[in-house]
Amino acid sequence: MTSIELPGPVLAAPMAGGAGTPALLAACGGGFVAAGYLTPDDLAARIAAARAAGTWFGVNLFAPPPVPCPAGELRRYAEQLRAEFAAHDLTPALPPPPDDDHWAAKLDLLVADPVPAVSCTFGIPAPSTVAALRRAGSLVLQTVTTPAEAVAAEEAGVDALIVQAAAAGGHSATLTPAALTPGALAAAPPLPALVAAVRAAVDLPVVAAGGIETSADVAAALRAGALATMVGTALLLTDEAGTSAAHRAALSAATAASPTIPGAPDAPLPGAFAPGASSPGGHDTVVTRAFTGRPARALRNGFTDRHDATAPLGYPQIHHLTAPLRRAAAAAGDTDRVHLWAGTGHRHARTGPAAAVIATLTASL
Repeated sequence: MTSIELPGPVLAAPMAGGAGTPALLAACGGGFVAAGYLTPDDLAARIAAARAAGTWFGVNLFAPPPVPCPAGELRRYAEQLRAEFAAHDLTPALPPPPDDDHWAAKLDLLVADPVPAVSCTFGIPAPSTVAALRRAGSLVLQTVTTPAEAVAAEEAGVDALIVQAAAAGGHSATLTPAALTPGALAAAPPLPALVAAVRAAVDLPVVAAGGIETSADVAAALRAGALATMVGTALLLTDEAGTSAAHRAALSAATAASPTIPGAPDAPLPGAFAPGASSPGGHDTVVTRAFTGRPARALRNGFTDRHDATAPLGYPQIHHLTAPLRRAAAAAGDTDRVHLWAGTGHRHARTGPAAAVIATLTASL
């Protein structure tokens, strides 16, 4: 197995949309800058800020291909959301054709101005792209959700894998979003079992992500064969996170209201849909495509209840369709119409310095 150097056993996950900040990476001792949704110029500024913080960092890219949404389905869903938009004096507008999140321009930036590591999510880059990033001096990682995806990533020539379990908050990195059905989620293995399965399939170092909320979770992932772990939800309430006020309020309320299960602090709640899904009180999570057209785990709210069953696949078009509504709702504190990304272990999220969260997560190592 190839040997790679990482700054510690727990890294900060890339969190696109504002929750991830250079200050958060520095407080955690290292992690990934989220390049998703940024322009190349904005990404360059984030890289400069991460460098100035003096800590190890990587950059996470949303890789093509996009998931196109049929025109008729897009129009239908826009009409379905008309009343949601009207609640904030907005009207839904059809988005442009699918874009690739400035993929080529961001690659050019990272080849010309290399960073310690580059990770890719949603798609596996061509071997020539991986080779170019490696020649520039970057460690190249690929986010995968199954052993089969790990094999494909190994064939592309990456240096290491980020293995994401179904318990993760935010977007699933699956390469086949249409296949992420309730049945597939229900059958998804817990993170340690997934890490072990991937390690058996490929000879690459692994960083484990998805459902890491306690020191016991970190230890279990390392015992399964991971070199390190990555956390996101556990950091959302910390001082350094850029989590919106609406998201913080909803997560704090859900954390306070979520019951615990004696002897199984990270187990799904009774009656949960897939790993850690929704409860009648709305304080648990659902995997939904209602906000972005791609499966993502979020706190259940009114928007997911009203639209998840009929939302089409189509990323990033659905993301762009709903973005004005989500921005307005967040500004107004309307948590019923905001994407509240969170993993199944959200009840372990705590306020305070991020360094204290990392210290807790590594306490038993």
